Amino acid sequence: MLSAKQKEQQSNSNKTAIATLPTDTENKSITVTLPLPLEIKEGYLEIREVSTGKVITVIEVLSPTNKRTKSGRKSYLEKREKILQSDTNLVEIDLIRNGDKMPIMTNIPDIDYRILVVRSDCLPSAQLFAFTVREAIPNFTIPLEQQEQEIKLNLQNLLLEIYEQAGFDLTLDYNQPPVPELLVKDRELR
Repeated sequence: MLSAKQKEQQSNSNKTAIATLPTDTENKSITVTLPLPLEIKEGYLEIREVSTGKVITVIEVLSPTNKRTKSGRKSYLEKREKILQSDTNLVEIDLIRNGDKMPIMTNIPDIDYRILVVRSDCLPSAQLFAFTVREAIPNFTIPLEQQEQEIKLNLQNLLLEIYEQAGFDLTLDYNQPPVPELLVKDRELR
């Protein structure tokens, strides 16, 4: 706080105001946190032709950002549309139970999980593997060039192996309810 003092000058009879800082100032600042832009990098896998670098197949594992946020969904749908308009195959793996499903034209019952296999030479048709939380992930093939044999993928076994190797059984608290909650019929043990 500034205080004003008046001082008389002897040489002339004018009075002048002088501002001074009090000598007992203390640091009254507090540490604050500023909002920083959040950058989320979404990963995907591309299968390319070795000699040309041409993208043959894109494998997308959908993230919560792809399904739950307006901007993330919009960004992914734009990317998906570009892939579908090209001669690139697409494998879209949706293992997230909540959020909006990615659009398809065929009406199907609402189901927990979906794997969409799109062969560019078969558009607008595609294979949809739909399954519930109680079912194993179905085996499917990864499309390649028309003249090449497709890759058979057992994603269920692959994820179980990752689960074991990463020790998720030791780090995940299975006493906590899953998000989103399971339906009553899915909570019961078989």
